[in-house]
Amino acid sequence: MTKIVFMGTPDFSVPVLQQIIKDGYEVIGVVTQPDRPVGRKKVLTPPPVKVEAEKQGIPVHQPEKIRQPEELEKILALKPDLVVTAAFGQILPKELLEAPKHGCINVHASLLPELRGGAPIHYSILQGKDKTGITIMYMAEKLDAGDILTQVEVPITKTDTVGTLHDKLSAAGSKLLSETLPKLLKCELTPIKQNDKDATFAYNIKREQEKIDWNKTGEEIYNHIRGLNPWPVAYTTFDGKVIKVWSSEKTKLAGNEAPGTIIRLEEDGLVVATGNDTAIKITELQPSGKKKMPAEQFLRGAGSHLSAGGRLGDSE
Repeated sequence: MTKIVFMGTPDFSVPVLQQIIKDGYEVIGVVTQPDRPVGRKKVLTPPPVKVEAEKQGIPVHQPEKIRQPEELEKILALKPDLVVTAAFGQILPKELLEAPKHGCINVHASLLPELRGGAPIHYSILQGKDKTGITIMYMAEKLDAGDILTQVEVPITKTDTVGTLHDKLSAAGSKLLSETLPKLLKCELTPIKQNDKDATFAYNIKREQEKIDWNKTGEEIYNHIRGLNPWPVAYTTFDGKVIKVWSSEKTKLAGNEAPGTIIRLEEDGLVVATGNDTAIKITELQPSGKKKMPAEQFLRGAGSHLSAGGRLGDSE
């Protein structure tokens, strides 16, 4: 039986691990990131993959840095035939990449060489793409640059968020891996080198990228909002206070109001001017220090002082 070490961390990785187990492979160890403080109370919380591994009775390793000699030695001592990673979050050292008989492969949430990096799902929506996909590839010391084994396309709808697309891609990745592993283990696949000239990158989202720039087009802002939902969530400001914007709709507008201007208040949302004639109606938001809520609830309560002509995005 093929002995596999699985490496992954977030929710995306869990169905992939479950599929490997379901397909009858022997998972001899799981490697994931250390427990981290979560939420306002900073509760030390295990990553989803650790929770699943312990449920399955699989030994778990949580190195802060897998490159540290003592941590690397623990993984090498398992003598896996194959290492499978999915959103693990660390680049593997050469010694580990070369150790397993069948190599180290990764389940990546984009159609490589597009969107290499840690946030490919976010960027596929932020960039307004109509499709993305899953790539299974050999791992290399360079970020997501290994030879491609298999790929599958996944369409992106106009209403997809990072949350919905994440779930579609996780399921697609599990299915593709299930189809790929038997062929890989029988040496029936021909790896295809990536063209680095075609590479684009999806680095982790930074705080400054979360703020809505109302000078952009309505289409760009709409993609921005759904491309950060449900994490880390786009935001704007009013009277110096942060308002997280969870959901929105596009609406055509005739007029020349300055970008960020509240054009009108409707029963179910705030209509805001952008850099073109496509306005944004904010339909779900979260005032500072409160839970997210429908815009109609906000306008009856915390946002009752808002009126047409006010400006969003004034300052932090």
